[in-house]
Amino acid sequence: MDGRQCHLAHILVEQIEIGVIILDSSLRIQYWNNFVSQCSGKALAQARSLPFTRVFPEADTPHLQRMVTQARDQGRHVYTQWRDNPYLIQLPYKPARKPGALMLQNTLLFPFHDPEAQQQCFGLLLYDTTELARSDEQLDAVLDALSGKQVEREQLIRKLEQANSQLLQSEKLAAIGQLAAGVAHEINNPIGYVFSNLKTLAGYVQDLLHIVDAVDGAASLDDLHRLKRSLEYDYIRNDVEALIGESEDGIDRVKKIITALKDFSHMEEEAFRCADLHQGLDTTLNVVNNELKYKAEVIKEYGQLPEVECIPSQINQVLMNLLVNAAHAMEEFGRITLRSAQEGDWVWLEVEDTGKGIEPHLLNRIYEPFFTTKPVGKGTGLGLALSYNIIQKHHGRIEVSSEPGQGTRFRIWLPIHQPDPDSADPTTP
Repeated sequence: MDGRQCHLAHILVEQIEIGVIILDSSLRIQYWNNFVSQCSGKALAQARSLPFTRVFPEADTPHLQRMVTQARDQGRHVYTQWRDNPYLIQLPYKPARKPGALMLQNTLLFPFHDPEAQQQCFGLLLYDTTELARSDEQLDAVLDALSGKQVEREQLIRKLEQANSQLLQSEKLAAIGQLAAGVAHEINNPIGYVFSNLKTLAGYVQDLLHIVDAVDGAASLDDLHRLKRSLEYDYIRNDVEALIGESEDGIDRVKKIITALKDFSHMEEEAFRCADLHQGLDTTLNVVNNELKYKAEVIKEYGQLPEVECIPSQINQVLMNLLVNAAHAMEEFGRITLRSAQEGDWVWLEVEDTGKGIEPHLLNRIYEPFFTTKPVGKGTGLGLALSYNIIQKHHGRIEVSSEPGQGTRFRIWLPIHQPDPDSADPTTP
């Protein structure tokens, strides 16, 4: 990673309105971002390498010990809401708040491995939920619906940050600038309108609170009716439902992006077993049917295949990526042809489309993470990168041939039996 890419990554972390703290395996402070410095009134230079509970004594509680133990033993993130524990550390100086008012915090503690230091480290994320906590209980029915989506959004974004931290440690991603640009490009639009909806809902909350507060002081029911009409209560009531629906759609879109990123950065292990690849391909066709039925006719030209030793769910993921890419390549209704055959100790599966094809100068980039030729909002750029890694893990390979305007053909080669870990790789057909 060059200096500019490091600079861009540093800017991203420093500008987010979330506290980010990195701890080593002994819970000594290695780094925190500007948000923590501003809100705590403490300088990172004076705190670096000191125990976390020495810098923040109020965090020395059984609650923190349980979080660390769970994260270390289970190897996964630990999330807590302000209702469970109002704050982990005192951050009284948040911008635009009077000193002395402690923020209510949602927290996320996650473990990650530092390959350079050969040790497990921890990331700690702090999110201010004070304003949400002040909402009137009479609006819980509305706010809970949105709050649930907010929490989900926060968890998904934290997973994205966790995946980003892990990718930074990997030699596979030398271009961190492209990572940041690709992720930001995809999530900017849904996060933007979710944020806009939250601001609009905040205004509605104030109007509804005004109506609720007027109940005790109203001289008559007519006065309340006039107040409701003046504040456009009926419009607000209908628009709140629309805002929540739009926000759910935005969060679902971000969730799909982060799920793809999670799969790429840390694929969950499964056992190899013998499986029917044709059955897996047919199952995958059912899953992506909605993507295909309006774009192409699917033709099956299956050969005779034995059962193949593989991780079926991961091979299905590869097939799904190829099928969806084929559908997206269709500018008009076209044809997708699926073929298979056995050659010696190997089998192959093929997905061929009659789409617009790939320019020759782009063929050597299609497996790069976050590289995509699709329009904005149509792809994450992770599908082929993930597929390539899966096939490599299976000791296979992917071949591609394409001509602009003529279509594209992807062929996956897999050994029927995985090689013994102590032996050489299987012979290439």
